[in-house]
Amino acid sequence: MRVEQKHLQALAFAEVKATLAALPAPLQERAKALPVTFERRPNAAHRRDGIEPDTLGLFVGPEFAYEESTASPLPPQIILFLENIWDFAEADEEFFCEEVHTTYLHELGHYLGLDEDDLFDRGLE
Repeated sequence: MRVEQKHLQALAFAEVKATLAALPAPLQERAKALPVTFERRPNAAHRRDGIEPDTLGLFVGPEFAYEESTASPLPPQIILFLENIWDFAEADEEFFCEEVHTTYLHELGHYLGLDEDDLFDRGLE
């Protein structure tokens, strides 16, 4: 089932906004400053960099602790790959929103310096 990208973006935007609102105040302020972009799937440049075509989300740029001291050409940001999340959710809107929530928190964890094991321990694999 094909769904319109604008509909997925609206669902994802609402879920990210709700997730942000539920964060503790100090973390919420930091997370609100971190841009979140929505793309259909990883582009060719992402794939050349080793990002798998079915990746759900990606954090790029320096982690929070190194943001001021890194000369990274990319500002920190989270990218959510909405068609991949939709496919993963098997075209179920409720599951899609749950996965946007989990993927957003997972990538936010990377921004905060958590590695894959840390995220797994928190149920954000």
